[in-house]
Amino acid sequence: MDEPKSLDSLFKEKIFRIPDYQRGYAWQQEQLKDFWEDLINLSYQRSHYTGVLTLKQLPSNELAETAREYWLVEDHAYQLYHVIDGQQRLTTFVIFLQAFVDVIRALPENTEQRDDEIYISESLSIAAVQERYLFKIKPTGDQFRTYKFGYAEDNPSYDYLRYRILNEAGAGLVQETFYTLNLGNAKHYFTAQLEAVFAQGGLESLQEIYKKLTKRFLFNEYVIKDEFDVFVAFETMNNRGKRLSDLELLKNRLIYLTTLYAEDEADPATRANLRATINDAWKEVYRQLGRNKLKPLNDDDFLRAHWILYYTYTRKSGADYIRFLLDKQFTPQRIHQKVEREVVLVQPEEVNSATTDEEAEELTEADVGEEGLSTALTADLSPIEISNYVRSLKACAAYWFDTFFPHLSESMDPNEQRWLEALNRIGMGYFRPLLMSIRKNEPDLDRRVHIYQRIERFIFIAFRLNSTRSNYRSTEFYNAARTLDRGEVDVDAISARLDACVAYAFDDEGQFRIDDFRNILFKKFQAKDGYFGWAGLRYFLYEYELHLLSESRQKKLDWTDLLKKERDKISIEHVYPQTPAEGWEEAFAGIPEERRQYYNASVGNLLLLSMSINSSLQNDAFDEKKQARFSDQGKKIRNGYADGSHSEIEVAQCGSWGPEQIRERGIRLLQFMGARWDLKFRSEADLEELLFLNFEEG
Repeated sequence: MDEPKSLDSLFKEKIFRIPDYQRGYAWQQEQLKDFWEDLINLSYQRSHYTGVLTLKQLPSNELAETAREYWLVEDHAYQLYHVIDGQQRLTTFVIFLQAFVDVIRALPENTEQRDDEIYISESLSIAAVQERYLFKIKPTGDQFRTYKFGYAEDNPSYDYLRYRILNEAGAGLVQETFYTLNLGNAKHYFTAQLEAVFAQGGLESLQEIYKKLTKRFLFNEYVIKDEFDVFVAFETMNNRGKRLSDLELLKNRLIYLTTLYAEDEADPATRANLRATINDAWKEVYRQLGRNKLKPLNDDDFLRAHWILYYTYTRKSGADYIRFLLDKQFTPQRIHQKVEREVVLVQPEEVNSATTDEEAEELTEADVGEEGLSTALTADLSPIEISNYVRSLKACAAYWFDTFFPHLSESMDPNEQRWLEALNRIGMGYFRPLLMSIRKNEPDLDRRVHIYQRIERFIFIAFRLNSTRSNYRSTEFYNAARTLDRGEVDVDAISARLDACVAYAFDDEGQFRIDDFRNILFKKFQAKDGYFGWAGLRYFLYEYELHLLSESRQKKLDWTDLLKKERDKISIEHVYPQTPAEGWEEAFAGIPEERRQYYNASVGNLLLLSMSINSSLQNDAFDEKKQARFSDQGKKIRNGYADGSHSEIEVAQCGSWGPEQIRERGIRLLQFMGARWDLKFRSEADLEELLFLNFEEG
């Protein structure tokens, strides 16, 4: 390894490409800030060691004449390299330089100038900067750009880097993912920093930063000669800046394993095809995980869920899945496993005491044989086993995405969306791998929707109405994801099992036992929260809102309105306030003070608010809450119940609000609960008991 090189030196007559087995750009604000602080705080008299840049030189004679790099390699003696390690830092460098060029170009005195007329210093134009570090333009023909740094062409980030970061014209539709979001954020971050530097110190400050970056940021360059060594290096090295996820580590391992097969186990074409299968699978997985760029899905959560679906689930620890995949399933030993012959070795003392020298010699020869302690190589992990696994991983990725974002699904029926959204609202817990398996394996829409309904009912009864532990039956339904994927069970059998697992909540006649739910509520009322403290309240009231919506053409209330933590206390309204103002005394005149809190906290008094009605309602009298409030100038200050959600409108139709209205609405809500979740209450007395409004006299 040579002496550390500056970026100015590294980019001479080199073209860098991120190969297909590398992850996308993963740096976020923490890493960008570190990079910026290293640069801005570096004294010009000192250098900053940035790390090792590991490269694999690609043979020039293997480059197709149609490749965009061909003219530089053929006519100008450029060398093409794959970046094995250091791509996050090199990508950051390129983004930074483009932001630098954009900031210089945007200065008022430069707006009408060509790039070769805009100078950073007396001898350096921004056109020269671009040619040295970013791209060269083919001087003949259609004069296209050839980038000195970029992604493989089938990478989703390839077009984004060209068109959105490096400002190439003619973009059209550019696919965006979590990784492209990181690219865009990096450019935005550095642009803002450079603009601030210019505002404070002018062009001279920008010149200093450019010199430090290109002359004083140093890399050790290491060029790998053999392809086998590329994967050995990638398998063993640790990326700087941000650690690889388990999903990324597994991909690197699988590609590494493709290099280990002997010719009789996998010829070069088979190995190349297997590697292409792996790359294609991971490309689709990353596309799905990053499709919602503002809410990217976690790599490792998906890998664990697929492990549950594909292999045998255990609950020993949360990291079992990756230990199984990397330490047991996909290991070099399973391709080239050392098989040791069983040999009985005679210990010296046994020779002396138990046998003669001749007997010992005969025993050794008989047991060891001519080969002695030789080893043999066998392939226990076949290429088809790897291929089947990664194909399954690829197939599951879209279904995994659908379980999180059904509204973004490319071809999902609205009714199926409604139930998957409901499962996300209620909190599906450990059921997501099963839902992924259902989406993948059950072709019939009605059967899929039916099992979603049974899962939702199971969750509501087991975890919202009863005090069942959160992992109740988790192993059973984790395993159901796998057996369904293997065709060993169908969704009807799983549906029946779901119902059987909540049978404990019903008596022999199929009527709902209220004891557990009542005990939960009893503790909440003792704490003076009542139903307001019940974990299932928001979901329950939202489902009631959807029930009312079915009879209306108006827009439904958005569930996301209920998830803004700073507004949680006003998303559920106490119609009769916790600290009532004037105007409430008459309605509750016959109710002792100590009992009023029960009416306040009973379910009939709790109302789902639309976010257009703010906390200014507070403790107002009922008539004031119902109607909008206007200023003296006639401008609406706030809405009232009559302008709000369907639940608010229903309450606004009441002429007054007091104990009887709270009881009546509470009974109505509990009757809806029974109908919605197929709960047969034994009598209206059970409903009254769950309202906590029956007071014994005496």
